[in-house]
Amino acid sequence: MNAMTRRQFVRNTTLAAGAAALSGPFIRSLRAGEPGPNDKIRLGVIGCGGMGQGDLDCFLENQEVECVVICDVDEKNSTKGQAICAKKERKKPDTVKDFRRVLDRKDVDAVLIATPDHWHAIPTVMACQAGKDVYVEKPLSKTIDEGRAMLTAAQKHNRVVQMGSQWRSCQHMIDAAEFVKSGKLGKLAMARGWAYLDWIPQIGKPADCPPPAGVDYNMWLGPAPQHAFNPNRYHFNFRWFWDYAGGLMTDWGVHLLNMVLMGTPAEAPKSVVSLGGKYVLDDNSETPDSQVTTYEFPNFMLVWEHKAGLGVGINNRPWGVAWYGTEGTIMMDDSGWEVIPEHRKANLEPEKHKGSGNPRPAHVRNFLDCMKSRQQPVLNLERGHYVSTVAHLGNIAYRSGSKITWDAEHEKVVGNPVADKLVGVKYRKPWKLDYMKRS
Repeated sequence: MNAMTRRQFVRNTTLAAGAAALSGPFIRSLRAGEPGPNDKIRLGVIGCGGMGQGDLDCFLENQEVECVVICDVDEKNSTKGQAICAKKERKKPDTVKDFRRVLDRKDVDAVLIATPDHWHAIPTVMACQAGKDVYVEKPLSKTIDEGRAMLTAAQKHNRVVQMGSQWRSCQHMIDAAEFVKSGKLGKLAMARGWAYLDWIPQIGKPADCPPPAGVDYNMWLGPAPQHAFNPNRYHFNFRWFWDYAGGLMTDWGVHLLNMVLMGTPAEAPKSVVSLGGKYVLDDNSETPDSQVTTYEFPNFMLVWEHKAGLGVGINNRPWGVAWYGTEGTIMMDDSGWEVIPEHRKANLEPEKHKGSGNPRPAHVRNFLDCMKSRQQPVLNLERGHYVSTVAHLGNIAYRSGSKITWDAEHEKVVGNPVADKLVGVKYRKPWKLDYMKRS
């Protein structure tokens, strides 16, 4: 089995279904229940790095989509986005460095947000306030409080918002989760997700230096703490620094925890414990390259584990998920899923099902269709917030060095002020986030 790397996942975006045409005025008329067949969805891109470029390419496979403006603090990324539009034979979009200039525009119906994690919440909330629909990459937010604010904004302003964890639209993963929920696997005892990623290298320990030409570094930092520019804290590697993201726990973890939770009861974890550290990589990254997190749910247990720099995972699968029931086990990754019956049971037969291919086109298509129907998409903000919260709780337990007890109703850690502080985030002035409970 060959695992899909991030680079391959970004590249495999060229198969999308054809679609009916829509426009900004048409979308507004649909909200009043009036049909209108022949216009465009006008897209604004906020963040056009690796994921943003892949998402933009996929959006433009749908003929009703027209990209009218690209925002990135790095001019090189905006130029790459314009090249994608040219390749798709679309008009050349405008470029800006301040996302607020995207939200000001009356000719933008939806925004694609593919920024670093610390820049997900503010543009999403402001886009909802400006009457735009939103497709925002995972994890939903950098912290749990931000996710709640985003959900509040989407609900208050009646927006369609989709979180870009594209495997939620992968058919064989949907089928496997439905098998688990059907009860055929018996009583669910434990679930697991793992990612052993040997393609994540050491990034070294470069010195701080001036930012590259053409980059608005102050805007890149935004609400994050002031810090001198360092090549490792920028672009792809921002993931490994607590100021901007949550490491593999919230990067691949959100994807795979989402898959696991598709097949489990809709309930919040009661307690979480997480251990790990930097045992493989010798560089200036901050997040653990090795981490094991155990969640106690009311009716089952969930285990997450990851390692960077190593590639031999569970059952020789670099990454995947598993559900363990009293009748058998399901193992799943991008190549497909299989049922492995319990040895002393006779109620299940072994099964193997092939993978269903790249899910990104279907995920984008679902978002576009929901803009038309005004229904919420398959990975709406309520679900996105739930899944991202589970991942964040793993990091909160790890960073606080303690087992934590979670009060899901009030979204707080019980009896542990150090851990509870990590539920929120303090923004660098003058940035602020409406609807956030704590700061």
